[in-house]
Amino acid sequence: MTTETDTETDIDAAVKLERLNANLAKMDELSKRLVAAMGQKKSADPGLQAPGHDVYVQAAAAYMAEMMKNPSKIIEQQVSYWGKSLKHYVEAQSQLAHGKLAPPEDTGPKDRRFKSELWDTHPYFNFIKQQYLYSAEAITDAMDGLEGLDEHEKRRVSFFAQQIVDLFSPTNFLATNPEALSRAVETDGESLVKGLENLVHDIEANEGDLLVSLADETAFKVGENIAATPGKVVFRNHMFELIQYTPTTEKVHATPVVIFPPWINKFYIMDLKPENSLIKWIVDQGHTLFIVSWINPDAAYKEVGIEDYVEDGYLTAINTVKKITKQKQVNAVGYCIAGTMLTLTLGLMKKRGDKSIKSATFFTMLSDFEDPGEMGVFLDDDFVDGIERQVSEKGYLHSFFMSRTFSYLRANDLVYGPAIRSYMLGEAPPAFDLLYWNGDSTNLPGRFVVDYLRELCQDNKLAKGEFQLLGETLSLADVTVPVCAIACETDHIAAWRGSYTGVQKMGSDDKTFIVSESGHVAGIINPPSKKKYGHYTNDDLSGTQDEWMEGATRNEGSWWPRWDTWLSRDDDKMVQARQPGSKEFQPLGDAPGTYVLSKPNA
Repeated sequence: MTTETDTETDIDAAVKLERLNANLAKMDELSKRLVAAMGQKKSADPGLQAPGHDVYVQAAAAYMAEMMKNPSKIIEQQVSYWGKSLKHYVEAQSQLAHGKLAPPEDTGPKDRRFKSELWDTHPYFNFIKQQYLYSAEAITDAMDGLEGLDEHEKRRVSFFAQQIVDLFSPTNFLATNPEALSRAVETDGESLVKGLENLVHDIEANEGDLLVSLADETAFKVGENIAATPGKVVFRNHMFELIQYTPTTEKVHATPVVIFPPWINKFYIMDLKPENSLIKWIVDQGHTLFIVSWINPDAAYKEVGIEDYVEDGYLTAINTVKKITKQKQVNAVGYCIAGTMLTLTLGLMKKRGDKSIKSATFFTMLSDFEDPGEMGVFLDDDFVDGIERQVSEKGYLHSFFMSRTFSYLRANDLVYGPAIRSYMLGEAPPAFDLLYWNGDSTNLPGRFVVDYLRELCQDNKLAKGEFQLLGETLSLADVTVPVCAIACETDHIAAWRGSYTGVQKMGSDDKTFIVSESGHVAGIINPPSKKKYGHYTNDDLSGTQDEWMEGATRNEGSWWPRWDTWLSRDDDKMVQARQPGSKEFQPLGDAPGTYVLSKPNA
């Protein structure tokens, strides 16, 4: 006899089946959109897609040489891997043979990729996880143990081997991701529909290429809920807009501050929201602050080079700030690539006898590329040749390529993790201001990017004292103004060790070096109110990087107040604060200006 409960169960099952079939139909339609979106992909130079074959040839040759030279070492590695795999299989089989639907005890290290409890409690998923970790360990150990490669080659081989290991994590595939499968069952496939919608959106947005959206692009509006510190655009040319911020104190330090941000991303990383805005904080300390907002270049900027950024960017901005404030000197700040270019500008000004800069501050900056850290894997000819061919055809390097490169330096955090949440779990990207900024990247002019990579990064000409600029030969020894450099302990773009070496080679007799905890962004955007990351200081810059760090003092909290003290130490003269602009330089509009919002022509 059929009961009322049975009838309700049948109805529920029918409803769920109907929902599932409807979602499968939606997925079929989205798949067609996906294929069409991928068909939009424009050709890109192969050199920008993967390392050259020489990386794999070098690895294979070194491995074969190791086998011939030291076969016992290779056999020992393999036997260890086989032993772990066999033991793991036998333990799992034994559990099942005794009717225990539970995995053997998991004593391996914790990995945040496997945070779902099913990785530890479900026999199938636990077996997959453990086997992957054994395989990953074996590959990593084999790469680390290779001999016959120089340090740079070994770093490249290890890096790209790790990329392959990360790619094949079981978390990255639906059939072996218990969290994604559970979500799909719970939602009758709706999570997969939403995930496919997110995937199609990202591919359509990037014209056939895949770049995972890291943040909700509708949650922020530049100039309203981010980059909203009051100020005015007081100058504009073909390279930049100059923004002067509205003072918040009655008196200000006489010497103005001008910040040169990197032109790989927008300047407002320093002005996300009031509570973590470095820009607002500097203004609140009683400084007259200017910042450069660079143009987002297109093919019309093909022939723009380093000299254009120096002459029409740095020198023009510095002279404009002097005229507006009626001061003879400015305190200059350069962040990342803009710090590297500031060193060139300082060297040129030294040669010309121009004393317009009172002090220079560098945020996470490399000027000596002998050891560029993790970024070095992308500075070999296979990648740089690809960039050169690409910009020769297009006139500029599209922001997509730089964004992807930086993402793969932290692939699990910036590629695979977000892709799993978005495409497999069907979650919307978070409303996270920093990640929104991260996705708002810019293009690079063709000639500039090639010259920068060839002459500064590959040939290291500035550190060697051989860099030619506007008729002068420049070196780091030409940087003689007081210098304060802030590097970041876990920076994967501008390693603190390389930053330290560059500062050591500068000719200044007045050098301060600080290492902030955390990475390239979080180590700099570290407001005192958060009391989050500390910093290291050591006045002795005569030794090696290790000696500097061993002798350093760890200080609680942000480096910002320490820098402000350094910046203001010889500037005890206070003057009446004035509104942005001057009679000669009337405000052209409100901050954050127009360049930060403009989209370049394709």
